[in-house]
Amino acid sequence: QVQLVESGGGLVQAAGSLRLSCAASGRSGSIGAMAWFRQATGKDREFVASISMEISSTRYADSVKGRFTISRDNAKNTVYLQMSSLKPEDTAVYSCAARQGPGVTSVSSLYNYWGQGTQVTVSS
Repeated sequence: QVQLVESGGGLVQAAGSLRLSCAASGRSGSIGAMAWFRQATGKDREFVASISMEISSTRYADSVKGRFTISRDNAKNTVYLQMSSLKPEDTAVYSCAARQGPGVTSVSSLYNYWGQGTQVTVSS
């Protein structure tokens, strides 16, 4: 089993920045890729970004390209999401996910493990 714990959410003004962290524990050595998803109130969950834990590969949703950066620290079993130029429409619960496969897929059903989520609120 793998446990994921997110941190770093909060309230920020539009155009501001925030960094989310996701720490993996348990059988973290089995993780091939990790990702961030988000879900705004009343909306479906959507893919934000993903990263391979083995090779240099990332994927981003079009809505966050150029504003968000996903990175990892394998020694700490931690993935980060640096969010800049935040907009009110970025407001959502952000959840970290991990999968045993290596691909940086955006398909949520292919992720085996999920964190509890952290709230990000962007005020206008």
